[in-house]
Amino acid sequence: MSSEDIIERLSRLSVFAKLDPGALRLIAFAAETRQLRAGDILFRQGDIADCGYLLLAGTVTLDGGDGAPPVQTLKEGDLLGETALIVPTKRPVTAIARQSSSVLRISRAVFLRALEEFPASAERLRKDVLAHITVLGDELETFRRGLMADNSGG
Repeated sequence: MSSEDIIERLSRLSVFAKLDPGALRLIAFAAETRQLRAGDILFRQGDIADCGYLLLAGTVTLDGGDGAPPVQTLKEGDLLGETALIVPTKRPVTAIARQSSSVLRISRAVFLRALEEFPASAERLRKDVLAHITVLGDELETFRRGLMADNSGG
């Protein structure tokens, strides 16, 4: 897959959509492609997460453990581990390739370097994250009020 194809795929994802073309180019060139066979584990629940993965081809399921059915099935173009691009975290699920698959590994260090080298991109991303957090806060407040109303009437 060409770097232009990778840049185009990255630009479709919300976390990358507001980044400058130069930042996307840096990420595309520095990222690593990894091939998976059916049944390969990309990462395990509880692993330290230091990167995100763009699924280039194939399917990957996210398994929460305890014998439950997969939490989610991801397909070409989906991003795994978006939060890990920005902050240290642990993997909440295990990711398993369900068929031959290809992923692009984007390290947090590369992502943060792109933001450092392209500060306008970082500012646009900051504003986008803030807007999402504000919406989430509003939704949580609405939910809280609903719970309070339910508890006071019952």
